[in-house]
Amino acid sequence: MPDFPTGTVTFLFTDIEGSTALWERDQVAMVSAVTRHLTLLRIAIETHGGALFKVVGDAVQAAFPTAPDAVAAALDAQRAILRESWPERVQPLRVRMALHTAAATPQEGDYLAPGLNRLARLLTAGHGGQVLLSLATQDLARDGLPPGAGLRDLGEHPLRDLYRPERVFQLLHPDIPTDFPPIRTLATRPNNLPLQPTPFLGREDQVARVVELLGRDDVRLLTITGPGGVGKTRVALQAAADVLEAFPDGVWFVDLSALDDPALVSSAIATVLGVREEGSGLSARLTSVLGGKRLLLVLDNFERVIDATQMVSDLLAQVPGVKVLVTSRTPLHAYGEHEYPLAPLPLPDPAHMPSVETLSQYEAVRLFIARAQAVKPDFAVTTANAPAVAEICFRLDGLPLAIELAAALVKMLPPQALLKRLEQRLPLLTGGARTLPARQQTMRNAIAWGHDLLAPDEQTLFRWLAVFPGGCTIEAAEAVANQDRTLDVFAGLSSLVDKSLLRQEEGSEGEPRFRMLETVREFGLERLEASGEGSACRSRHGRYFLDLAERAGPEIVDTGDPALLDLLDREHDNLRAALAWSRDTSDHDTLLRLAGALAHFWYYRGYLTEGRRWLDQAVQTPPDDAAARHRAWALTCSGMLANVCGETERAAALLTESFSWWEQTGEAFGYAAARSMLGGVYVSEGRYDEAATLFAPNEAYFRDIGNENLLAHVRFHLGVIAWAQGDDARARSLLQEAVEGYDRSGVPADAIDPLRYLGLVACGAGDLDAAAAWFGEMLTRLRQLGSRAALAVGLADVATLVAARGAWQPAARLFAKAEALLATEAAAFSLPARDHYERAYARATEALGKSAEVVAGAGRALTLEQALEEAEALLELDRDGDAGPAPVP
Repeated sequence: MPDFPTGTVTFLFTDIEGSTALWERDQVAMVSAVTRHLTLLRIAIETHGGALFKVVGDAVQAAFPTAPDAVAAALDAQRAILRESWPERVQPLRVRMALHTAAATPQEGDYLAPGLNRLARLLTAGHGGQVLLSLATQDLARDGLPPGAGLRDLGEHPLRDLYRPERVFQLLHPDIPTDFPPIRTLATRPNNLPLQPTPFLGREDQVARVVELLGRDDVRLLTITGPGGVGKTRVALQAAADVLEAFPDGVWFVDLSALDDPALVSSAIATVLGVREEGSGLSARLTSVLGGKRLLLVLDNFERVIDATQMVSDLLAQVPGVKVLVTSRTPLHAYGEHEYPLAPLPLPDPAHMPSVETLSQYEAVRLFIARAQAVKPDFAVTTANAPAVAEICFRLDGLPLAIELAAALVKMLPPQALLKRLEQRLPLLTGGARTLPARQQTMRNAIAWGHDLLAPDEQTLFRWLAVFPGGCTIEAAEAVANQDRTLDVFAGLSSLVDKSLLRQEEGSEGEPRFRMLETVREFGLERLEASGEGSACRSRHGRYFLDLAERAGPEIVDTGDPALLDLLDREHDNLRAALAWSRDTSDHDTLLRLAGALAHFWYYRGYLTEGRRWLDQAVQTPPDDAAARHRAWALTCSGMLANVCGETERAAALLTESFSWWEQTGEAFGYAAARSMLGGVYVSEGRYDEAATLFAPNEAYFRDIGNENLLAHVRFHLGVIAWAQGDDARARSLLQEAVEGYDRSGVPADAIDPLRYLGLVACGAGDLDAAAAWFGEMLTRLRQLGSRAALAVGLADVATLVAARGAWQPAARLFAKAEALLATEAAAFSLPARDHYERAYARATEALGKSAEVVAGAGRALTLEQALEEAEALLELDRDGDAGPAPVP
């Protein structure tokens, strides 16, 4: 990678004018011509110290440390292109160029400076063979122009980014053409598109899609839909600016936000077009005036005048040269309408934070940074505040309006402090620009604007659906929001989706799922509490999800069914809400039952800390003999999770406490299961003889009742004990029996632990090929399970094998990643494997010497997927017999 300039950088953008037509004329000749043109540009750029950082088709983007260097490169490139002999079929090959200077820092081979959007618009304003400069570049380059070069002031022009006018200059030199038509800007085509107070950021793909749709002959009516604050108007305006050339009679923006009467839409359009009503009536007059014209109408905020749809349809039917671009929270449902739902901005996942450089590539974060810098010029994303910035954008659902309102608060609150106050979004997100409509000055107003358009039954359904933090299925909506069967829930869901207050997503097995953006849901919860229906609605929600968990939980215990685990994962936010409601209302029975039903879901999917927290709260509720079985089960599961997390004393205490409750129930099976789990705790503590004493009666009991799963659990632990006590042959036999038993029981995920120990036994015996095979099967099942804590231990297993091969660097990387993951998941290695991991890691660290910490840091920096791919590649090498010791640095 070349050294990319940083700080004050001058950018050069180029593309070939009319390249689409040239490709259609002769593709073979164009391949050769474009390749040669790129070579000439690269030579000119590199000769003058520039870095070519992006090529998209025939478009080139380069960066220079100084403006004079960039201007010299542009001039040399134009000279070279003019001298070249191009194939006859692609003549003339004309390249337009534009230069702009801005503060910028390279990020992973690219630049994300806000000014680059403006430069792209400046480029589209030019003609082939022309070189345009922004005012910023002119100021820096005018005293260092190449010999014979000069500049022509073309005046101020409103560019098609709709931001403030730009003063534009043209490069002059005797060797290049100097006479061109006026540059293509908003001023060269009839329009009334309003200039915007802030630069247009991101959304390039969405704008391009809207432009593409508007260019199709079969698209006459296009509606951009989405919730309040998602940026429909701004995308529509930018797309309209980009299609000016296609509409010789103009692009006309009609703001309908102040209208309540659909009958006034014709008048609003006529006013913008300067059409006066005559005796034939306004609609007829519009039809007459627009006949034969080719223009685009942009009708903004159509949701309040939706009954004017027929008028728009009639107009389109009578004037074939007119197209209409609509923004609305609901589609018009007109014949021939094409809908383009506008999604919120792409977001980083705060749970898996990208690097600071990568974070700035997300459009939501870019918008936050740009708007924050508008009020606090020295604002920057740093390692310290990056997690808060990512979380803010995530909590605000990627809604541009919400992000802009939040970013404006950075002047008073740093991101970390702002994040703390975002628990209640709507009261905080106020203070939008006074020049904006009232509905855009606060998020509450923006959402209320759409809510007030709902029919009474739709408003009722909307506020009841707000109780679902994780979205809902149709079945869940019926159960919670329509208990008395007075609402048409299916029709209501469809209407709320149409009005952009719900988002429809694809669920499992083709069933739709409906979700509110969190900012919208907060508004709905306000309405729910104000209605006095909140308590009853939350109780129905809790009962529904308790029933779901109690149907799924026992089957997960028996089978570990991934489909059921996926189901509970999809409903996890709703299950959390039900747990919190039962806790906060002192519904102890529901809390015990729900936490116990979810315990194995938390175990299999690695939600260890969270599961322990809920189970601890559940078992701390006042004892109730009537709920003895629920308490016994919750205590048993709480002990199981505490053991996995390395808190063996706590685990032993919980399991021991469960015994008396199991005795009250008279359930021998539950008592035996808890005793086996306590035996597992003793194994984790190295108390092997005590563990064997607990397992002895259980082995016979589980064999007699035919429970393959718990019999395999016993044999697994007895195998671990045998290995710890030096009996490898007995260990292998018992561990293999455990794998077979788990597989026969229908819970293959449970066989992960005996597979791990079979690998460790083989590794300790020097049979590294066998160890690689056992660990490979273990990783396959771990991936299906999805528990991050279990995957961390799997990485340590592979690292142990790799260390045995003497490949110290990959071993140290995987050990470091495993440790970091376990710390994040609040889990721990258990005996006796822990001793083997620690010895292997110590050998790797000693062999690496001073470079050990650098290698470990590289390991911790790996994503989980990268670490797993490395581990799998290392296992493949071992199985192929190609792995050997890595060189010691």
